[in-house]
Amino acid sequence: MRVRPISPERFVTELTERLVAAEAPGRLRVAVDGAPAAAPAALAVALIDPLRALGRPVLHVRAEDFLRPASVRLEFGRTDPDAYYESWVDEPGLRREVLDPAGPGGTGRMLPSLWDARADRASRAGYVTLPPDGIVLLSGALLLGGGLPVDLAVHLELSPAALARRTDPALRWTLPAFARYAEEVAPAGFADVVVRVDDPRHPALVEPVFPG
Repeated sequence: MRVRPISPERFVTELTERLVAAEAPGRLRVAVDGAPAAAPAALAVALIDPLRALGRPVLHVRAEDFLRPASVRLEFGRTDPDAYYESWVDEPGLRREVLDPAGPGGTGRMLPSLWDARADRASRAGYVTLPPDGIVLLSGALLLGGGLPVDLAVHLELSPAALARRTDPALRWTLPAFARYAEEVAPAGFADVVVRVDDPRHPALVEPVFPG
């Protein structure tokens, strides 16, 4: 593998170009995966305007808007890392309302959010229709390895030390979940795009090296 330093701006440009060039049987479904400390939603937001400038309709969906109700999510307490890892996100809801409609033969009619976790009720969002050449950006944590149907996966990688250092103290209880994710899923080993973000000002792309 080769690790190539890149500026944040250049990374957004290169990733935009890759997404525009990518082929998919339906609308392009992109997972932007990373711990909250890696700011996957911020990367997804940074991609929206460049993609639209190149003529591609975009829908950004946050996994945190598809959490399960508190009665299910917090059954074992508010700080249980195994529950956070295994059952916080309503993956069937994401498939039903976003990823399947965006996939091959899908209608393109999607729900941008399903659950308001703060109010612990349905978000009451309205459906939107994404054209056939549209791109869905799904941002969030722990998105890969569980069978969510995506066409391209971007993983924002943090070393354990950087993850611990940059995680909000109120979320430090989630660190065992990310250690388990790294061990059991190892997303950096199969994601289509891997970028190390230990220092967000100086990211580095991890790229395969092919024999010459």
